[in-house]
Amino acid sequence: MIEVTSSIKIDDSEIQLDFIRASGPGGQNVNKVATSVQLRFDVRKSPSLDPDVKERLIKLAGSRVTDDGILIIEAKRYRTQEQNRFDATQRLITWIQKALEKPKVRKATRPSLTSKAARVGDKKKRGEIKRTRRFDPAEWE
Repeated sequence: MIEVTSSIKIDDSEIQLDFIRASGPGGQNVNKVATSVQLRFDVRKSPSLDPDVKERLIKLAGSRVTDDGILIIEAKRYRTQEQNRFDATQRLITWIQKALEKPKVRKATRPSLTSKAARVGDKKKRGEIKRTRRFDPAEWE
């Protein structure tokens, strides 16, 4: 049982862990021991998460989620299987906690009259500077 928050717990049956050979450091052991962990979590079929949290998680994870809604997390940072398993589950917990945060609703606003006047004033000033820099052959005759 993985505890994401006090109210959300994910059952071990919802998570599938596969162990594969990792590239990178490990010496002679690297070709013999499957230390890399591939965690699979079916987001769409999970009974532990609310539908809006599922949608946010799929959007947040992006390309890590397959078309079937399965989130795949690969952990190969460490040399031992236990550390990589812990790393993968911690990353899953972090993703879910991010998905739990509801995004703030943006309120449409309009620029004030003062800010509009300031913007136009700056544009006129800048245009004036550019106009004075312009080369006019008539002035040289």
